[in-house]
This record gives sequence, C-alpha cells and structure tokens, in this order.
Amino acid sequence: MHYTLRQIEVFLATAWHENVSHAADSLSMSQSAASAALKELEQRFDMQLFDRVGKRLQLNDFGKSLRPHAVALLNQATEFEQLLARQGEVGHIKVGATLTIGNYLAVPIMAEFMNRYPGSRVDLTVENTSLITQRVRNFELDIGLVEGELQDSTLEVIPWRDDELALFCAPDHPLAGRPALSDEDLLSADWIIREGGSGTRQAFEHAMYGLMPKLKLRLELQHTEAIKRTVEAGLGIGCLSRITLQEAFRRGSLLPLYAPQRDWMRRFYFILHKQKFRSTGIRNWIALCQEDNSGTFGTYGPDQ
Repeated sequence: MHYTLRQIEVFLATAWHENVSHAADSLSMSQSAASAALKELEQRFDMQLFDRVGKRLQLNDFGKSLRPHAVALLNQATEFEQLLARQGEVGHIKVGATLTIGNYLAVPIMAEFMNRYPGSRVDLTVENTSLITQRVRNFELDIGLVEGELQDSTLEVIPWRDDELALFCAPDHPLAGRPALSDEDLLSADWIIREGGSGTRQAFEHAMYGLMPKLKLRLELQHTEAIKRTVEAGLGIGCLSRITLQEAFRRGSLLPLYAPQRDWMRRFYFILHKQKFRSTGIRNWIALCQEDNSGTFGTYGPDQ
C-alpha cells in the first residue's frame, strides 16, 4: 500500500480547516509533520490536491472527488479497529436533528441507545433542516434526522415516520373554539411561524398552497418554544408539529384549531451521504429509530 491512514487524516483535516497548521493542531501533531505527510501523499501519486488561495489551501476538483472516498476509508478503518477491540456494537456516532425532532424525539432515543449499547457515545446537533443537510453533505455528521423533503444528488434520503402539523391559538383568541376554519379565516389571521429553511416551514407552505402570498406573517421565529409563547401572548396563531404541542393542549394554555380542507400530514426522514460508510453504530441507530416509530421510548421536550 503506497499511502498511510495518517496521510489520509491529514488530507481530510486540511480540507476541513483549509490550513495545514490548524489541521496539525486538530490531529495533535506538528505542522512540519503534517506538511510532510501531505507532500509525500501528493508526490507519491504525482498529483495536487489543493489550490493555494491567499493563506488558505482550497480543495481542487480532484481533491473534492477524493474526499468522500477518504472519509469512507477512515470510517471503515475505525470500524475495523473497534472489531479488533471486540467493541463492534460500541461506537461514536454524530447525529444531527432538526429542532422538532431534536427537542422532542431524539433525546429519549439517544438515552435508549446508550443504555442498550454500554460504552457508546452519541453527539447530538440540533439545527434547522438546511443546516443539518449541509453538515451531512460535508461529512460533519454521520446521519441527519430531518423534517423537510430534499432533492440532493449527494444524499440518500430514507423515509422514517409520519408526522402531523397542528394549528393553534391562545384560549382568548377570536378563532378559538371554532369547529373548523375556512380559507378566509386563515387569510384573516396574523401568523407566527417558523423561519425559512426549516422543515416545518416547508411543510406549512405546502399545506397552505395557494394562500401563502396572501397570508399575514407577523413573525418568523427559529425556536418552537418562542412561537408557542408568542401565540400564548395573543399575537397571532401558529402552526407546529403536533408532538410539540401535546403538553400545552393538555394544560389548556394553547388550543388546537382545525382546517380539514388542508393537508397537514408530512414525513420525517433519515439523510446520509451516499459515500458514507454505514458503521455498526449508524445501522443500530437507524434500527432503534424505526423501532420507536410508535413512540416506544416516549417523547421529551421543553414542556416536560
């Protein structure tokens, strides 16, 4: 073999940091050793992986084409090392989840995963769909759990479970208690909704097809709890996943609204880079999430 795994690590770290010194620091090695490893890799195969842009080293087209294969190679090497250490069921996985999933579904699944596989470690990142997608695409996350439908040639999108959006308002709102809202009612209301780039916003726009340009969007907020509190204060009506509203509906601090002429169903998805190696940890995580489709492990959220 005419390359080493250390050279591949230096290549990937440099691609991420765009700087050999920072790459060396991340790998706990000297800058000279990192530079030598990268230079030896390029010279061995008579190739160039980076273009120098000012003080940055930026991947060229050939380097970009090699990057997913290098990531897969290191992932497989890590899996092999775990098997050698008789820890095939134990691993470190980096999971990304959108705000609804991360705050209300992922935590109990993560707790069950770590209980079921002692010694395992799960790093959970919670952001909106566009940011989770970007991180999975850049190999910063092993797997994403997202709410939005995606069209991305670099990603594998796997259906996970169904979800339902719910409309809601404060108990003293003029629309409270109505058996059903017409499209005219929806157009007359002030709305407090999620920001662009979120899966919930995408599903809301799909459900409100034909009405969106005419809706009165009073506030667009990033966080579910901020939307709930703003609606509780009477500033408008909202739309979020029903799983985020269960406790508020039970307490009566928020009331459900109904617009049955609109389709409020959507789906959650797993997303993985197509070049990502499916480690034991990733496979076990997906299996556990699918096991939880009916809420086996319960839900957790800021209301609880």
